[in-house]
Amino acid sequence: MSLRPSSGARAIAGVGLYFSCNGLVFAALLPWYPLLVERLGLSSWEFGLVVASFALGAIISSVVPAHLISRFGANAVVVGGTVLLGLSAAATAWSVNGWMMAACLFLVGFFDATVDVAQNVVGIGVQERLSRVILSSMHALWSLGGLVSGAVATTAAANGMDMRVHLALITVASIIVIMVARSLIGDAVAGTRSSRSGVDDGAEAGTGTSLGAGAGETAAAGEIAGARRPRSKRAILLMALPLAVVAICGTAVEDIANNWSALAAVEFSGVPAAASGIAFSVVIGSQCLGRFSGDFLVQRFGSSRIARLGGGFIALGGIGVVTAIEPVQLLLGLGLMGYGSATLVPGALGAAAHLPGVGRAGGVTLVNWIMRIGYLGTSPLVGVIAGLGTLRWGLSVLIVIGAVTMIFAGRLPGQQPQSH
Repeated sequence: MSLRPSSGARAIAGVGLYFSCNGLVFAALLPWYPLLVERLGLSSWEFGLVVASFALGAIISSVVPAHLISRFGANAVVVGGTVLLGLSAAATAWSVNGWMMAACLFLVGFFDATVDVAQNVVGIGVQERLSRVILSSMHALWSLGGLVSGAVATTAAANGMDMRVHLALITVASIIVIMVARSLIGDAVAGTRSSRSGVDDGAEAGTGTSLGAGAGETAAAGEIAGARRPRSKRAILLMALPLAVVAICGTAVEDIANNWSALAAVEFSGVPAAASGIAFSVVIGSQCLGRFSGDFLVQRFGSSRIARLGGGFIALGGIGVVTAIEPVQLLLGLGLMGYGSATLVPGALGAAAHLPGVGRAGGVTLVNWIMRIGYLGTSPLVGVIAGLGTLRWGLSVLIVIGAVTMIFAGRLPGQQPQSH
């Protein structure tokens, strides 16, 4: 069943607000880290362990999204999860020691991962009803939400605003935005009573385990005509792994940009430390541009071709970065990296929704979970290689990431989504 143009536009706007709001909440916390470290008296290694609890919470969330989506629907999980995410982020500002901060960040990671799966399930449902690729643009709006929120938080911190007040206001704002988004989606894409999410996600959420088969099997099999249902959890995992590899490649570029791009700008091309943040801005900005243009390109040429081209851009960008001796080449290399990585995560998650035997939510949950595990190893790997050699050698990992992307890109779909 297709959507009317007006209903489709409202649904797209609502999903866009979902993604923007998710980017907004967590990014509002990041600029306050230095003040929290100073207030709590955390050493560098203690802080490293504390922030690792965010990733731990995301990984432990594991099968929770599929369970919740199966029972309540994806929209309800996005709304409820966003409220809990905002409260957890706000609670972090009240931390009295490292243990409390770690516990809060664990909850932030847990709810962030849950919302991430649910909002992708909603986005994929709208995308398929419209027979129009929108997921890359939704991820671009996530990036924009994070950029705007981070800039506002940085300004607030620089002007001496109390972090507890700021994060409380962000929580209130996020609740308002998420309710507006839910009203925009409304029942515009609801087909039956069983479609709790408004995009038939409840019927396709799977059995409540990341690898199970059952209630969601029929719906998922219907999405891939003629596909043979896997007979074991191992078979499902083997189908999910190539998609997860593509997603890991995309998040690895983001992680390297977060942690190493500014240092590379200073060390490789003599950019002043005070201005080195431009390196990160180039990566995230080009990625955002790539995600907005990615919808059209994927619609026209298919996810696999665009991902393969993106892998080539990442490899070329990596070569440009590790051989740079002046700022222009470095920034061009970073821009290629960001643009090349733009469609990898949206493409992998979109394909995961069609894994037979697990349903839409189960497939997205599984690939998202593996992706987050792989994401943990990126910066440590760069650091180890850099420690044994130089940072240029460490960042040569980008060339490998680009090559791996091109190898596995063929596992993504080669044509636009079909109407259901």
